[in-house]
Amino acid sequence: MNLEASLQRRWYGRPGWLKLLLPLEGLYRLVIALRRCAYRRGWLSVWRAPVPIIVVGNIAVGGTGKTPVVIALCAALRRSGFTPGIISRGYGASPAEFPYSVTATSTAADSGDEPLLLARRSGCPVVIAPRRAVAAQYLLAQHTLLAGKCDVIICDDGLQHYALARTIELVVVDAARGFGNGHCLPVGPLRESLQRLHSVDALLWNGAAHTDSSAALHKASSAALAHAEITCPQYAFHLSPTVVVHLATGRAVPAAEWAAEHPRVHAVAGIGNPARFFATARQLGCEPIEHAFADHHLFVASDFNFSEQLPVLMTEKDAVKCSELAADHFWFLRVEAALPDSLLTAITGKLGAR
Repeated sequence: MNLEASLQRRWYGRPGWLKLLLPLEGLYRLVIALRRCAYRRGWLSVWRAPVPIIVVGNIAVGGTGKTPVVIALCAALRRSGFTPGIISRGYGASPAEFPYSVTATSTAADSGDEPLLLARRSGCPVVIAPRRAVAAQYLLAQHTLLAGKCDVIICDDGLQHYALARTIELVVVDAARGFGNGHCLPVGPLRESLQRLHSVDALLWNGAAHTDSSAALHKASSAALAHAEITCPQYAFHLSPTVVVHLATGRAVPAAEWAAEHPRVHAVAGIGNPARFFATARQLGCEPIEHAFADHHLFVASDFNFSEQLPVLMTEKDAVKCSELAADHFWFLRVEAALPDSLLTAITGKLGAR
């Protein structure tokens, strides 16, 4: 078992030997608390945009489903008459310079995989920069209010990026994994203490069966959350597989129909939580041969040298990096986030009130 797999097992189970690192966790918590205090007291500068900022983030490392939430939120805001734009750090991006405007024709090398996926799926302007405030300023300069554009900005990730003021904070949680063992890094997966959830606007439980927050907490989170007495609104949502798309041609087939024709597949996932993708493939009726890679993995042709010649099914996030590697048996699964109407009503209501 490699180090990453061992950490994941301990983070989302019993800490075991990681308890030896409790002093480091204490130091990490102290640094995070001091940093947040410095921004709240004005010792470090905070930039406030002239438009509302919605942060879609998480409190634990690893994949929780933020990207589909951002795409769904953009669509919902557009239906409500808003004109959203998206900003992101652009993890793994190497453009000629920052800030960088991501378009549907950008390359994953220039933009990073998630921003490129957002640009292709959302139809909204996307700007990346290591400093989110710089990205927001550039986005507004390129898409001005005078032109009737970009009256709300969605920040993909960035919950801990306090240099950018925000109007709404949404925290996405994987309902199957919850908050793991309840510890902060490096003993657990938390980027901040669960007490941070007192100040967010909503928790979004990816994969929870219903919106009964007490039941969702009991089933999907660690006991630590109950002790934190979090009272913010909580919503359940799920990711629905819609179509399987041929990577080389773009031909789309309904997901259930495709799975019926391809019962055995090589399932490839270089995301924060590959197990969720493999589970989705099984729910469709496939028997996946699992190939898990690190999050944001840069694929090369040798990664697909499998012994059996079967269809390759990958995530859409991985597909944006594999266009040049596409073979006739390469496909990707598209999923949609089904956000509850009550959440969207609450968000548009707060934006309207502002």
